[in-house]
Amino acid sequence: MSEIIDSFSRVLISILTGFAVFFSANPDSVSANSNDLTDTLSVRADFNKYFEVCSGEGCIVIFDNNQKTLIVSDTIWSKTEKLPASTFKIINLLIALETEVIADENEIVKWPGEIDTVKYGFRPEIYHDMSVKEAFEVSAGWVFVELAKKIGRENYGHYLHVCDYGNQNLSEADIDFWNFGELGISPVNQVNFVRKLYEGKLPFSAENMEIVKRVLTTEQAKNHTINAKTGWTRQNGFNTGWWVGWIETKQGVWFFATLLVQDRKLNNPNFGACRKDITKAIFRDLNIIEE
Repeated sequence: MSEIIDSFSRVLISILTGFAVFFSANPDSVSANSNDLTDTLSVRADFNKYFEVCSGEGCIVIFDNNQKTLIVSDTIWSKTEKLPASTFKIINLLIALETEVIADENEIVKWPGEIDTVKYGFRPEIYHDMSVKEAFEVSAGWVFVELAKKIGRENYGHYLHVCDYGNQNLSEADIDFWNFGELGISPVNQVNFVRKLYEGKLPFSAENMEIVKRVLTTEQAKNHTINAKTGWTRQNGFNTGWWVGWIETKQGVWFFATLLVQDRKLNNPNFGACRKDITKAIFRDLNIIEE
């Protein structure tokens, strides 16, 4: 019996030690760099129930800028890197502006005349000349593919590096490496990135960061404003969905990244809506919003 107890104790100590190393001794695992250390970590496993309702796994990461607290629903998923999908449009727009591929968000991109509808789905409502701002709002991926052709991999490699964005893996041969391939970013990294954008601490001009922050404004309610971008890609039999940004109220600002991953065999028709539903349910639990 004593051997069993000793064995259990060793396992428990190992788990607790590993947890401490991840969140304390190795703060870079939580933050993009040492300047982003948080004062408090709060693990809210009770939030996992919202992911289960949506027939998926994943987590939410929230940085409470008022209390300097990092809130995570799952410590493993919080550092798991997945394709950024359309949340990559945030940095993509910043890079397009900074490299002067476009002058501003109102620049019109010409419709190329065709698109791979097997790969991207059939969306005839977006097949026309379009401003970059509109493309961002309706998530017209073809516009950002056209911009990517002009930006070039060398520029992407540079800015992903200086922004400490994800794993910086650009090995995917296709132009849309943010939807397919090996590029990955974790929810914690997403939160640190949008936090730096909000604070104007990314390596882009102040003017270009302000443009992107304006474009990110997606919801203005009586008591709050949300600046955020959704993302959804399908690779290797899984749906990978995101909602990333920040919510601002009179009480302060909270930066968030919600990652939802679902086996496509489950085919939950509410997958798209779930990204926001999960996030807002947790906002209500945290008394960030009331409605």
